[in-house]
Amino acid sequence: MAVIDTDRPAEVSAPVPAPESPAPRRRRRFLDFLHTPINQRRWQNFKANRRGFWSLWIFLALFGFSCVAELFLNDRPILVSYKGELLFPIFVDYPESKFGGFLATTDYRDTLNQDEINANGWMIWPLINRYSYDTFNFQIPGFTPSPPWWTLPKEILCEDYVRGVEDPNCTVGNFHWLGSDDQGRDVLSRLVYGFRISVAFGLILTILSSIIGVIAGAVQGYFGGWVDLLFQRFLEIWGSVPTLYVLLILASVITPTFWILLLILLVFSWTALTGVVRAEFLRARNFEYVGAARALGVSNVKLMFRHLLPNAMVATLTFLPFILNASVTTLTALDFLGFGLPAGSPSLGELLAQGKNNIRSPWLGITGFFTVAIMLSLLVFIGEGVRDAFDPRKTFVKSR
Repeated sequence: MAVIDTDRPAEVSAPVPAPESPAPRRRRRFLDFLHTPINQRRWQNFKANRRGFWSLWIFLALFGFSCVAELFLNDRPILVSYKGELLFPIFVDYPESKFGGFLATTDYRDTLNQDEINANGWMIWPLINRYSYDTFNFQIPGFTPSPPWWTLPKEILCEDYVRGVEDPNCTVGNFHWLGSDDQGRDVLSRLVYGFRISVAFGLILTILSSIIGVIAGAVQGYFGGWVDLLFQRFLEIWGSVPTLYVLLILASVITPTFWILLLILLVFSWTALTGVVRAEFLRARNFEYVGAARALGVSNVKLMFRHLLPNAMVATLTFLPFILNASVTTLTALDFLGFGLPAGSPSLGELLAQGKNNIRSPWLGITGFFTVAIMLSLLVFIGEGVRDAFDPRKTFVKSR
């Protein structure tokens, strides 16, 4: 029988280290996704396409400039110091009573208001000119449309000012860089603001229509059978509806605003990506990993959008720049025909229509044409670069 020595001190076991806390969940999954080898290769392929790469940066620079157009093209000062108080007219509508007037909104181009502000402070005007897209200039020399200011002598440009050439308002900021339209509005301002509206309209329409089209194509391709058959027949019927006639009917009943026009076009434009996504899902739904996921109990929704959709996104992303191009072209065409944005809105199509109606004022048509041509060309070049970057057959970076 073993004898236990009770006088021997009990051995003290070493402290057991606390289990390490699990690694924190990474919150930069999107950045990690961008840094995967395949996406790095795609980016290198896109950069190798110099035409598409520089077109992207030029387009982003132009759109970024249009997004802050109020700082460069506006009929309100950027900053006003009046009696020791700093005011920001481009953000706040100050009543004219603040400067001794009686109107609800201050007209900063009025010489009385300018004299009052300059006598009690100072103001900083936009950097390019002092016209917004809806500013009417009543001091245009001659008749409207007026030509660009650099084609006329300064004496003619300043003949309607009180002091003529010596008038403080007879400055480059009050001249029309690209002339004025038939209502005395600045062409450059309407061009920049119209560019912003066209691109914003195209981006919103492209994103919403792509989301709806991807979901519809995923449901068709994944379930197949009667779901696919009925959906295809519906798409054939829906695609045969004349969109222009629907717009004509609705324009005669209601005034199409930005959002109403966007909703109408969205109803008919979501089918652009449906066929592409459907084909990708039909091809991938019978792969082995899909069957294994079903056997493990993965739900249909998770299987569709977590496992199958990434395989379909390559074909989808290559079409997005071209869909954006088509969306911008559609809005421009509708504005040109008079069924687009409300009257007075800055629009490239409306500028082209003015060029058609005023043949003797070629700066209107030339300005609108080159703006639309450059914008669409940049989008096409970007689309070509994205298409080549996502082409799986391009395994090596090819300089162009």
